[in-house]
Amino acid sequence: MPRVAILSDTHIPSRRAALPGYVRDELDAADCAIHAGDFDSRETYETIADLAGDLTAVAGNMDPAMDLPRVATRTVGGVTFVVTHGTGSKAKGAYESRVAGIVREHDPEAVGVSGHTHSVLDTEAEGVRLLNPGSATGAAPADRATMYRADVLDGDLELELLEG
Repeated sequence: MPRVAILSDTHIPSRRAALPGYVRDELDAADCAIHAGDFDSRETYETIADLAGDLTAVAGNMDPAMDLPRVATRTVGGVTFVVTHGTGSKAKGAYESRVAGIVREHDPEAVGVSGHTHSVLDTEAEGVRLLNPGSATGAAPADRATMYRADVLDGDLELELLEG
């Protein structure tokens, strides 16, 4: 069963000094990783890419100098993920609607993965399942460090929230 590490909003070095050990361990153990933006530096991107080995990533609003797409699609174990940072208003409802719209534009059957709010989310909006892993480093305004571990097989998704 393929394992996917899902993370976002690492914000290194502007808000945190380094990746937490739990993130490093999970990236190393996963078959692939998805990062929904706001690495904050090319060095952080390269560290995560090296640890993951197989990384799908998008640019966040703090990644303007990085040559990453705004939206990426990745299929693992029969589950398609549409990844975007979710840049824009963080207001409840507006954020979910914006991200669901992006997902529907690319693949209406996909699971949406986004960041930006630093708040954990696993919900359905406008017929689309949306995941936000929070901030893997606990960068403000997050109240804790979080990411998701997803096990996927034959189109089924088992999700676990990890806290550092």
